[in-house]
Amino acid sequence: MWIPTEHEKYGVVLASFRGTVQHGLPLEIGDTVQILEKCEGWYRGFILKNPNVKGIFPSSYIHLKNAHVKNKGQFETVIPVEDSVITEMTSTLRDWGAMWKQLYVKNEGDLFHRLWHVMNEILDLRRQVLVGHLTHDRMRDVKQHITARLDWGNEQLGLDLVPRREFSMVDPDEISVTELYRLMEHRHRKKETPAPASTHHLFVHVKSLMSANLGEELEVFFHIYDGRENRPLSERFFVRLNKSGLPKSPEKTERQCTLFVDLGSSDLRKDVYIVVHIIRIGRMGAGEKKNLCSVQYRRPFGCAVVSIADLLTADSKDDHLLKVYACNTESEWYQIHENIIKKANSRYNLSGSNTGLAVALQLLHGDIEQLRREYMVLFTRGVSITRKLGFSDVIMPGEMRNDLYITLEKGEFEKGGKSVARNVEITVYVLDIDGQVLKSHVAAGSGEPGGDEYHSLVLYHNNSPRWAEQIKLPIPVDMFRGSHVRFEFRHCSTKDKGEKKLFGYSFVPLMQEDGRTLPDGTHELIIHKCEENTSLADCSRYLKQPFSKANLPSNNQTLKGTKESFWITSFLCSTKLTQNGDMLDLLKWRAHPERINDSLSKLKEIDGSEIVKFLQDTLDTLFGILDESSQRYGLKVFDSLVHIINLLQDSKFQHFKPVMDTYIESHFAGALSYRDLIKVLKWYVDRIVDAEHQDHIQQVLKASEYIFKYIIQSRRLFSLATGGQNEEEFRVCIHELFMSLRFFLSQENKGTSPVAQTQAVFLRTFPAIYGELLKIFTVREVAGFVRETLGSLPTAVHADCPLEAIKLQCIAKTVESQLYINPESRCILLPVVLRVLQAHMQEQRDLVMCARILTSMLSLIKKEENGSAEPVVSEEVELIVESLLGVLLRTILEISNRPQPAGPAMRLQFQDVTGEFVACLLALLRQMSDRHYQQLLQAFSSKDDLRDFLLHIFTVFRILIRPEMFPKDWTVMRLVTNNVIITTVLYLSDALRKNFLSDKFDYKVWDSYFYLSVIFINQPCLQLESFSPSKRKKILEKYGDMRVMMGCEIFSMWQNLGEHKLNFIPAMIGPFLEVTLVPQPDLRNVMIPIFHDMMDWEQRRSGNFKQVEAKLIDKLDSLMSEGKGDETYRELFNSILLKKIERETWRESGISLIATVTRLMERLLDYRDCMKLGEVDGKKIGCTVSLLNFYKTELNKEEMYIRYIHKLYDLHLKAQNYTEASYTLLLYDELLEWSDRPLREFLNYPMQSEWQRKEYLHLTIVQNFDRGKCWENGIILCRELADQYESYYDYRNLSKMRMMEASLYDKIMDQQRLEPEFFRVGFYGKKFPFFLRNKEFVCRGHDYERLEAFQQRMLNEFPHAIAMQHVNQPDQTIYQADAQYLQIYAVTPIPESQDVLQRDGVPDNIKSFYKFNHIWRFRYDRPFHKGTKDKENEFKSLWVERTTLTLVQSLPGISRWFEVEKRELVEVSPLENAIEVIENKNLQLRTLITQCQNRQMQNINPLTMCLNGVIDAAVNGGLARYQEAFFVKDYIMNHPEDGEKIGRLRELMFEQAHILEYGLAVHEKFVPQDMRPLHKKLVDQFHLMKSSLGIQEFPAYVRASPVHFTNGSPRTCRNSVPSIISPDGGRGVTRRSYPAVNRYSSSSLSSQASNEVSNITGQSESSDEVFNMQPSPSTSSLSSNHSASPNVTSSAPSSARGSPQMAEKHKHSRENACLSPRERPVSAIFPNPLDPAQRAPAHQIGDTTLPRSDPNLSAPDKVRPTPSSWSLDSVKEGAPSFSDSVGKLLCPPVPPRPPYSAGSSAKNMRSQSPVPTSRSPQKTTVPPFTPSPTECQSASLVSNSPVLSGSYSSGISSLSRCSVSEASGTELPTGDHPPHTLPPPTTLPNSISSSSDEPIRRENKTPPPYSVYERNNPRRPVPLPHSLSIPPQTDPPALPPKPHQLRTGSMKLDGTADPRVPRPRPLPRKVSQL
Repeated sequence: MWIPTEHEKYGVVLASFRGTVQHGLPLEIGDTVQILEKCEGWYRGFILKNPNVKGIFPSSYIHLKNAHVKNKGQFETVIPVEDSVITEMTSTLRDWGAMWKQLYVKNEGDLFHRLWHVMNEILDLRRQVLVGHLTHDRMRDVKQHITARLDWGNEQLGLDLVPRREFSMVDPDEISVTELYRLMEHRHRKKETPAPASTHHLFVHVKSLMSANLGEELEVFFHIYDGRENRPLSERFFVRLNKSGLPKSPEKTERQCTLFVDLGSSDLRKDVYIVVHIIRIGRMGAGEKKNLCSVQYRRPFGCAVVSIADLLTADSKDDHLLKVYACNTESEWYQIHENIIKKANSRYNLSGSNTGLAVALQLLHGDIEQLRREYMVLFTRGVSITRKLGFSDVIMPGEMRNDLYITLEKGEFEKGGKSVARNVEITVYVLDIDGQVLKSHVAAGSGEPGGDEYHSLVLYHNNSPRWAEQIKLPIPVDMFRGSHVRFEFRHCSTKDKGEKKLFGYSFVPLMQEDGRTLPDGTHELIIHKCEENTSLADCSRYLKQPFSKANLPSNNQTLKGTKESFWITSFLCSTKLTQNGDMLDLLKWRAHPERINDSLSKLKEIDGSEIVKFLQDTLDTLFGILDESSQRYGLKVFDSLVHIINLLQDSKFQHFKPVMDTYIESHFAGALSYRDLIKVLKWYVDRIVDAEHQDHIQQVLKASEYIFKYIIQSRRLFSLATGGQNEEEFRVCIHELFMSLRFFLSQENKGTSPVAQTQAVFLRTFPAIYGELLKIFTVREVAGFVRETLGSLPTAVHADCPLEAIKLQCIAKTVESQLYINPESRCILLPVVLRVLQAHMQEQRDLVMCARILTSMLSLIKKEENGSAEPVVSEEVELIVESLLGVLLRTILEISNRPQPAGPAMRLQFQDVTGEFVACLLALLRQMSDRHYQQLLQAFSSKDDLRDFLLHIFTVFRILIRPEMFPKDWTVMRLVTNNVIITTVLYLSDALRKNFLSDKFDYKVWDSYFYLSVIFINQPCLQLESFSPSKRKKILEKYGDMRVMMGCEIFSMWQNLGEHKLNFIPAMIGPFLEVTLVPQPDLRNVMIPIFHDMMDWEQRRSGNFKQVEAKLIDKLDSLMSEGKGDETYRELFNSILLKKIERETWRESGISLIATVTRLMERLLDYRDCMKLGEVDGKKIGCTVSLLNFYKTELNKEEMYIRYIHKLYDLHLKAQNYTEASYTLLLYDELLEWSDRPLREFLNYPMQSEWQRKEYLHLTIVQNFDRGKCWENGIILCRELADQYESYYDYRNLSKMRMMEASLYDKIMDQQRLEPEFFRVGFYGKKFPFFLRNKEFVCRGHDYERLEAFQQRMLNEFPHAIAMQHVNQPDQTIYQADAQYLQIYAVTPIPESQDVLQRDGVPDNIKSFYKFNHIWRFRYDRPFHKGTKDKENEFKSLWVERTTLTLVQSLPGISRWFEVEKRELVEVSPLENAIEVIENKNLQLRTLITQCQNRQMQNINPLTMCLNGVIDAAVNGGLARYQEAFFVKDYIMNHPEDGEKIGRLRELMFEQAHILEYGLAVHEKFVPQDMRPLHKKLVDQFHLMKSSLGIQEFPAYVRASPVHFTNGSPRTCRNSVPSIISPDGGRGVTRRSYPAVNRYSSSSLSSQASNEVSNITGQSESSDEVFNMQPSPSTSSLSSNHSASPNVTSSAPSSARGSPQMAEKHKHSRENACLSPRERPVSAIFPNPLDPAQRAPAHQIGDTTLPRSDPNLSAPDKVRPTPSSWSLDSVKEGAPSFSDSVGKLLCPPVPPRPPYSAGSSAKNMRSQSPVPTSRSPQKTTVPPFTPSPTECQSASLVSNSPVLSGSYSSGISSLSRCSVSEASGTELPTGDHPPHTLPPPTTLPNSISSSSDEPIRRENKTPPPYSVYERNNPRRPVPLPHSLSIPPQTDPPALPPKPHQLRTGSMKLDGTADPRVPRPRPLPRKVSQL
């Protein structure tokens, strides 16, 4: 049975548990668990990091820990009972762990490794703390180290600053806000600016001396030298080196490392140096032979110098190689370092180019104790300390030092009978009083231990040697008296023996008779001569002699006159001995009472360091004198005491204050002194007002703290001794003293007067007296003294008086004193303090000090609140609120709105004072209870006052919420702030409801309230979702989710507003929307219903909610682009509001609004997702287009629309889609007019007129069209601009524009353009973004992009998508799948503009533009078998499913892809299919033959390949298969309706044979020799083919001279009448007609594209590959064929793929894919006889008898020439003239037809149709005609599809079905042709008429150059703008019609759109502002 646990609440997992049992909770080692219940060895509970998942686990896996339980019960929280530092470490390391891994992922290797080391270090330290074996000090150090590391890591990872006190975290609820602020500030500061250290130390480590000429031992001396004063600053550090230049004792590191300690900041200058002297120990001369002498001498070697300033930059322990210089002359040795510093090169030189001293140097900062902790290794392994000469900047009491430094300066010696000068060596000894040598008391420097003697340098042959060697004599104080130093002088011989002969000595005693030591300075000593063997052991013999020339008696001339002298400099650094006689006189005052007066007077002149040495003795002396003769010396003793007290204020001696305090507490014995001290002090105070000189009095007052200490201690001693006698007298004295003080303070003076300055001095020291007074007086008495003293200060002082600031400082110290802490005294002092504070804050003076005072006051209140003095505290809060709350709010407002000061220091101070006032305000508000709020609100006398207060406090709260209010990592402080704000707001909202509703409604206050609430909810530190789980949990446990609380408050306040809500609509929509976008479900549920309320009130007010809608839409865009909102929000918004409006009367319009907003959200969310970094451009562009269209069509938001136009434009430019960029910018251009209206600055546009902006846009668009090679479109804009310039007579720009236009024409003709491929892409499945989901698009591919590449690109853009392997329409399961499916295949464009494409003589460069621009429709063919498949002949059942896709906008446009708006499906029967295949092949053959004849082909291979392909296929059964399939009796019987088509197929077969025969003839003419065998084979096979077709002779209509071109060029016929056998030219005559609809629906072969391909390449794909022809200018037009969909190819039946007719499946597929109705290869059924004068021979005209292809089209309809026109006539250009009679002919019923002569008319010919024609094939006159709507339609539908199954690519064209048969309306025939009516169109069941359900697209044949013009309509039936429209023409023009025949000034739309198409909402003309 499960029992709730009592004590087992918290544990750590010892081993991982998989949780495989039922209800098991998986655990990982190290997890912490909270235990709820237990049962037989199992626990039930949860892991603390995931408290929602509960489960069971074995108790043996858990290590239990003691824990403290809060809130016992369901929501209990468990806190482990352990050191808070341990707890913090554990939780911090857990947080870091997750972030540390992320650093690795983000590739931040440096921080990753550093953090790893720190984490390991913390874990190690944690172990040490847990084990608990550390000493108290060590534990403290470890904790300090841990917290420093934790803070470092938190800072690096951007985590929060943790407030700490004594290393443990502070709970913000347990201390006052002011204290919290101080802790945070302290930690922040510490982090920011470490205080610069005042003491510095230099670490030196000698490594080695590198030199070529060593071989002797060396001594190296370091010291620090002041180059400015030319004196050493430190003693010397001494290192011995061996013969190799390495330290002699490497094992003793203290002998090679030292620390030069106590350098002041002033010593780190450029002219302070480290000087190194190197001495060699060896022979006299460096090069002497070894055997000369064995005696060793100390001789100069070299010197090195380095400036300390150079080390400041290198803080690391860098190794320095110091250059060593040698002295040129030994006599200069003593100043070699000065010469090096001065760079006196002549005096020294480099001792060797490679001589250098390797030394590690490092500057360390801080006091020595701190260094011991930080650089523990340094001190533990040993380092010698090298001291400063003299005391450091700060003298510490207790420091023991007694060092005498003697420098051997120089000597003057006589020759002593020698011919050369002496080599003098000095030996130094120290001897005690008994004449014994003091052992180890002569030191050459630190580093080496002291010796018994010291040997100086020897300078060679020098009678005036200068050594400048410093030695140190560390003699104990007690041995100083009677000791002396002896200097022995010896001459060192350089002869064989190398003896050292004594010739004299000097000595100097260390202490004088009177106890003074040897004075500092230079002393000239007497050299006493002696013999070589003189014994100096008995020193008493020479000590009686004089030692110094300075104190020789005047009568001793003999010694005075001697030339020989020895100079030394001495310097004593002692804490116990003095050289000052006055000091000694004072201390021995009893011995000489008559000198007391003098001694006391001289005390002020004695050096401070001498006084502090003997501080206690001096004080004893002073009080001894006072006790004995107070009357006589009282004033002087008092002055001396004041001098000493003030001496201790000096920074150098401030550390001696504790010495004086100890003296007062423990050694002071002057029980009677207090009377004299009070008396003298009062005497001074009484004289203040009258005294002229205040300096001395100010000194007295400055010392008043210690004077009072002496007074109080003296009184206490007296009371103890006497049992409290004279108490009253003492109190009276003190009261009188205070009265004198009050009188002096109450004097009003100018701020600069001496008395005012004296007042200031007293106020500075006054607070220090409180503590002393409290030792004798009660708290209330002292508080009374203070209140009266402070109250006596004059109040009416000028604002700028410095005394005011001092007064405030005094108050501050008072508040911080022990006195104020006591509640009894606080209630006495508080009114005084508040009065002063209020006055200063109202005048905004001394705010820093005011903040400090307030902070101290409020932190005390917090402390007391935890105690028992609740009523007192409440009273204090009340007082503070009453006097300071208002002024505090005003102060914060003032300082927040001030401009920040410039200097960094000032700015810091400014920042601090704001922060401190804020902390004070928060602390005060946090203290306030219900009662305080009620009293506060009742205290306002009028509504206006209350209103101002509320406005103030709301504004201040808004300031507090600002991100810059506190540093970024102060989350703790921010949360406390927010907690206080929300509590206060809850109190104040009642006041708002009670006082400012109904008739007293005040908009400003309510607005301020709502505004505050909104920014409160939105502030970053409350967005818990962005925090780590542990941090979120902590915040929720402590404060809850404050956003939800505030949201509920907003909602309830909103509900209270009633009809006043209208004041906030629409103003509050944006802010509330921002709140609802916060991802907190509860908050959203509370806030979203407010929108329903707003809609309701707006509906009541104005009958709609347009305002609400507009505002919602505007704000949504900006908020969502900032990253707010998500899919959940969209759903929630939709569902909540729909539910709310169910019962409303305005439900319909409400649903519409909600739907619009929801749809906008979908698009905005998609847009945001797409715009993320790393997304591909295609997705971004598609999404932007979707959003842009939504803003325009659905929302009519012009400004947003324009913004997104420019975003899209930028995306296009980035992706180098220049054409699309132009179309995009054109959208904006079109919104502008050519007017002079001024436009405001907008986006990147300056303020300018509408005309200027439109001009700029035009030029930019033209430039982009040029870059995108869309020159035709640029030309139109150039013309429009030219018109504008012309109308303004701006000929300069007009000229430029015309030149630009001309250059664009040149580019069209000269530059190559790539022809793009088009691909249809279907996006299926719910995982796609909204703008793509379950839609299909057609996309314009990139240059050279084929299907495979495109497919790969799409899969890269959508990496999770699955490519569908079939082309069938997907079913619903795919649509609804939770996945992404892509279906991609290539499609063929159907050009709109036929007239240019079908006109003969138009260069391909021009045509290529019209083939691939302004394409609305695309098609795709899919072969399939219907019914049973005949294995012998697949053609019987091979059908084609033709899909035509219509887009919402034409390509190219503002995007590379557009959505498919409509798809049409048509099935093409096998017979129609066969007709198409053969028609295509015929056209291809004609084209190649033409090119060959006209020598347009560089070789004949393409024609060879084509002929071979057709003939070979035919022989092997190609055409025979068709015969078998369709010419058999069964088929004709079963399909009686196909009679005409069968006839047509037969005609085409004959036509093909005829063309082949003619082609072979041409081939024979041009075939090269090596290809002759192939040609012969082709001819043989052709005869076989003819016989297989049953052709012995061609029918008469075929036979006449086949396909011969007189003029050789298909383009020669430049006039508007086509050539006869041109695919266009000869179709005007009707023949036996099968219904035209079928004819066109099934086989309208728009041959334009293929025709062009044929013209350009004249080859199939395989030939293209095999023969690699030279491309003509538009070879790129091959592009779209190579990627015929593999899906399609594979879908063809295998047998079809293998059939002979399909042998060319791998060849260029455009040869059969892109034929337009105008270019179909047909036979001319009737001849067009020539004028007799120009009649050609019969064989030339004969082929006019080829069969016609198009039964129902009039000649004018066919009149556009094409590049592949078959000009079989011999007419020269410009002179066509045909017989009128041709037009009157009727068609004979059936072929075969007899041959006829060249001149005969066609009356023998039979038509294929019994219907008489209404059209004339005549070339000379063309009736005026207007294309009918449907005719226009047909003309514009051109197919270009390459997507054929490769298996039948030689024939089957995947072309669009276009019903042109209904095309003809009525036309005026020429001359005597009566108008005829066409038969009514009949439609096959499987055909679909294009014109039946499609409105007119355009009036003319040339589409506009950009689909932008159709953009206002979702569909296309918008006619051209005036600027681009072309009037109906009477004669077809000889050249392609210019697209800009009639220009108007603007490019606006025609209004003749189809009425059936819904128009979008018109844009308002507010565009003028943009």
